[in-house]
Amino acid sequence: MIRERALKIVLVLVGLLFLAGGVYGLMQPDQPAYAQMLIGVYATLGIFLLLALRNPSADRSLIAFTAWSSLVHGAIMAVQAFRNVIPRGDLLGAVLPLVIVGVALIVLAPAKIRVAGP
Repeated sequence: MIRERALKIVLVLVGLLFLAGGVYGLMQPDQPAYAQMLIGVYATLGIFLLLALRNPSADRSLIAFTAWSSLVHGAIMAVQAFRNVIPRGDLLGAVLPLVIVGVALIVLAPAKIRVAGP
């Protein structure tokens, strides 16, 4: 019960963060085209995470996708920061939050629903 409540809190926080970041990002007129597309994807993902609040167990794959894609996105950005492709300050401002989101969702992910066999 506590784990499910914690998962729902994380889903609300991450969903609102992704949605708000997407709306804010789309309001910035100087965003490159690739950034606008990525921002749109994250805003959409935020909406679906908020919808997953109703029944997180039914949305395990969405939660897993969010977790693992956040970790991969963070890992790519970390490599880019160390290669000086992006500013090193992004390690704290973008990479760390993505890693926290990924780890939190993996730890709190709902258990797989077992269906009774024949």
